[in-house]
Amino acid sequence: MVLPHNLLSIGELAERARVSVKAVRFYSEQGLLPEADRSGGGHRRYAPQALERLRLIRSLRALDVSLPEIARVVAEHTAEDGAGDGFDEGLEAVVARQLDSLGAQLAALRWREAALRLLHEAAAVERPELLRLVGALGTPPSTETLARYWRGLLPARLPARLVAAIVEAAVPPLPEQPSPAHVLAFAQLHELTAAVNDACLAEHRPSPPRPDMLYDGLREAYDLAAPALLAGRGPAEGEALDCFVAAHARAHDRRDTPDYRRELGRDLAVGDHPAMRRYWALAGELTPAPTLGAVNTWLSSALAAQLVTDRGAPPR
Repeated sequence: MVLPHNLLSIGELAERARVSVKAVRFYSEQGLLPEADRSGGGHRRYAPQALERLRLIRSLRALDVSLPEIARVVAEHTAEDGAGDGFDEGLEAVVARQLDSLGAQLAALRWREAALRLLHEAAAVERPELLRLVGALGTPPSTETLARYWRGLLPARLPARLVAAIVEAAVPPLPEQPSPAHVLAFAQLHELTAAVNDACLAEHRPSPPRPDMLYDGLREAYDLAAPALLAGRGPAEGEALDCFVAAHARAHDRRDTPDYRRELGRDLAVGDHPAMRRYWALAGELTPAPTLGAVNTWLSSALAAQLVTDRGAPPR
């Protein structure tokens, strides 16, 4: 059999592409580099276009693109003769996925570095306990344990949209550039929420008659109060406090009156459960934004200050 004179042997193709014969054979066996024919002795022969395809494959492999992904890109490249919207979109999608994957890998490495620094900088006597805490986390860690804690804590009758919004606001995001202190705070937060069982959640789960009215109103009050915390202003009367009190009142089918404010003030003065105070303290170490706990404390303090002022005011 006489072969077309422009076909390339596997050795010629490898030499022109500056890769090994073994690599060419591997890509051929994976179906990425189809042969055009075989010689009389059974040796592979490739069309000249195989050189461009091989270079494309090698470029994608250099970016750590998987073989299945390469197969899709190469197929689009071949179908459109090396150009076209389909090929461009396919290549763009592959690049985007590689960027996402690389971002996840870098996040894991940054977290691992911070965890190792925490252990390295700790006193020898502290390392076993720190290793236990850090070892319970993934790399990078997941916030799912914290989210599950909040989903169990919120009232069962709360609409799904509110549950999602509250969980998102209550679970602190992981820092993009974690420090050893961040690792320790999150590890302690993870342990705190993982240790809470259903019975404990039921004991501390708030259950007003109308929980949706409470949490919808609290979200609005927190949004109004957060700028004051960011600006460093102390608790004060105003729209945020009025919204806060109204949310509690509506949830219990009450009206916002001076008597109700005094009653609410007494209830809030009891304070949060110690585990919840611990939660917000640790969450505050992970984010510069005011936590829901910090905003709630600010509003509770604003109400307490108003009640003190009202008691001292002369009767009208």
